Amino acid sequence: MPASSEKDHVYKILELVGSSEKSIEDAIQNAISRAAKTIREMKWFEVVQTRGHIENGTVRHYQVTLRVGFTLEA
Repeated sequence: MPASSEKDHVYKILELVGSSEKSIEDAIQNAISRAAKTIREMKWFEVVQTRGHIENGTVRHYQVTLRVGFTLEA
């Protein structure tokens, strides 16, 4: 969550879902990297759900739902 030194900032929260065939961490990075192309001033994220897809007894896909906070522009 935001540090106390950022107490005057106002944050908007958006929800993202990232996916990856590699790992949970890669799914998070994929979501953040893609959002960074259009959303400025992202400051923090929280993982709210993790799930995956199983195929033939092995994990095939990781999917992570994130809440991402970003500061509003003046």
